Amino acid sequence: MSENGKKVTIQDIADSLGISRNTVSKAINNSEGLADATREKILQRAVEMGYKQFSYVSTLNQINLSGNSAAAPIIEGGGEIALLSSALLSNSHFASLFLDKFHQECAQLGFTLTMHRITPEHLQNRELPLTFDASKIKGIMCVEMFDYDYSRMICSLGLPVLFVDGPVRNHGEPLEADILMMNNHDEILRFVHLMAERGLTRIGFIGDPSHCQSFQERYNAFRLAMFNHELSVEPQYLLTGADKDLPWIAEKLESMEDYPDVFICANDFVAIEAMQMLAKKDRSLLQKVRFLGFDDSHESRIFYPTLSTIHIHTQVMAFSALHLLMSRIKEPAMDYRTLYAATDLILRESTEF
Repeated sequence: MSENGKKVTIQDIADSLGISRNTVSKAINNSEGLADATREKILQRAVEMGYKQFSYVSTLNQINLSGNSAAAPIIEGGGEIALLSSALLSNSHFASLFLDKFHQECAQLGFTLTMHRITPEHLQNRELPLTFDASKIKGIMCVEMFDYDYSRMICSLGLPVLFVDGPVRNHGEPLEADILMMNNHDEILRFVHLMAERGLTRIGFIGDPSHCQSFQERYNAFRLAMFNHELSVEPQYLLTGADKDLPWIAEKLESMEDYPDVFICANDFVAIEAMQMLAKKDRSLLQKVRFLGFDDSHESRIFYPTLSTIHIHTQVMAFSALHLLMSRIKEPAMDYRTLYAATDLILRESTEF
C-alpha cells in the first residue's frame, strides 16, 4: 500500500519511472531480456512505493536492493550459509532463479553460500555429507528436502534452519525451523471459480499430495474450491499416486474413457507430462481437456499448447528467505515463523478454448 492507503499497481511504478508497464512486469517477475541495472532500479522503486510483493522489504533497512556497499549488514562478520538439497536443481526448477538472487544478496552481506547434496544414502542413514562442517556454518537453508525424519534431524543440530517448502508432517510434531512457502491456495480457488463460471465443473487433480507441503496445500485448495462451488470431486478424475508411480498415471490416463473438463496439476512438469501422455493417445484430447500447472516454468511458455500456470515470484522468495534466515541467526530464540509469498494466476492456451 502507498502512504495514502491506495494499492500500488505495476502501472503506478511504470509511470513514476517513465517506462512501460511491460518492462516493470518483467523486472518483478524476473523475466529474461532486461538489463540488471534496469531490473534493480525498478525493484528499488517497487520497494519504495510499497508494491504488494515487496512491502515487507521496507522494514529491512539493512537490505539494499541496488547493491550499494554502504548498506549495513544484518549480521556482523558474515559466515557460511549451507544449502541442503536432495534434488539436482535444473535451470527449469523455480528454485534456480530464487537461489541466484539469494546468493547475490548473501554475498553483499558478507556470507558465502555452499551447496551440499543429500543423497538417498544420506537420507536412509540419517547422515550429513562429509562436506558439511557445522563449526563453520551460521545457518542452513533446505530446498527440495521433503523427508520428514531427516528434516527433524537437521533441526536438531542447534543451527538456524529455513525450509523453502517442506515435508508433509501429517500428525508429526512441527519442525523447529522457519518455513518459506509460496501461496498455494488463493489462485487455485480463483481458477476453479473462473472455470465454474464457464460451466466447466468436472475438474480433476494430478499429483501426489504426500510429496511435499506445497503439493498437499495445492490439493487441499482444489478440494476446498470444489466444496465452495458445491461441485462433486469424482474419484476417477483424481490421479494422486506417488511420484514413483508415474507409469501408473500414464496407464491411468491411457485407460480412461471419460476425461474431466479440467485437470489441476501439482506443478508444471506433472502437467506437461500428462499432456504429452494424452497427446500420444490422441492429439485431439488437448483440445478437450484443459490443464493448469504451477511454477510458471520456462517449459510452460514454450510447450504447445502453452500451459496455464501459477507464477511464483522468485525475487520475493529470495528476499523473504534472506529476511527469515538472517533474523533467525540474529535472534535464535524468537518464535518459529511460516511466511507465504504471493502468487499470480496466468491463463494461457491450455485453458483458453
